[in-house]
Amino acid sequence: MARVGILGGTFNPPHIAHLVCASEAAAQLDLDRVLLTPVATPPHKAASMDPGPEERLELCRLAIAGDERLGICDREVKRGGPSYTVATLRELHELAPEDDLTFIVGGDIALGLPSWHEPEAVLDLATLAVAERSGAGRHDVAERLEQAFPGQARLRFFDMPRMDVSSSQIRRRVTAGRCIRYLVPDPVAERITRERLYT
Repeated sequence: MARVGILGGTFNPPHIAHLVCASEAAAQLDLDRVLLTPVATPPHKAASMDPGPEERLELCRLAIAGDERLGICDREVKRGGPSYTVATLRELHELAPEDDLTFIVGGDIALGLPSWHEPEAVLDLATLAVAERSGAGRHDVAERLEQAFPGQARLRFFDMPRMDVSSSQIRRRVTAGRCIRYLVPDPVAERITRERLYT
């Protein structure tokens, strides 16, 4: 049995805060591997300046290169269309039913879980690992999910260093011709420059 973490997102582009989140989850929750899982089409909002799901998947591959604790899950990109967490968790469970799945989210995202597509099934299929963020602490998240799903949510929390880095910020910097070195891994920055992404 493997303890597998899933970190979903648009990753447009992947940046250091994504990698720190994955790394901290792996270390603090004793996960064997954390899979970055780019969405094909975000179900709730359009991806701004999207170079396409295949390109975002490649950026994720470049971002994690050399770190054996991290991997890529391409299920949502291959499936296409709106990406729902529950469908991905079901596929992963069918592929390896013995694996223990942990879905990694920020505290702000965890608070919105009741509005997700089939949230009860998400909680049946995976433990929810929550990175604490300001405005969404352990007590708030635990209380909200216990009210919405009494006795159902398997919750674990881990500490995440505060990092004020976002994909939208990086896209704006690229568009303005500003440096993004140290905000994304070097291979990601090199590909963004070479392929003229976000310009």
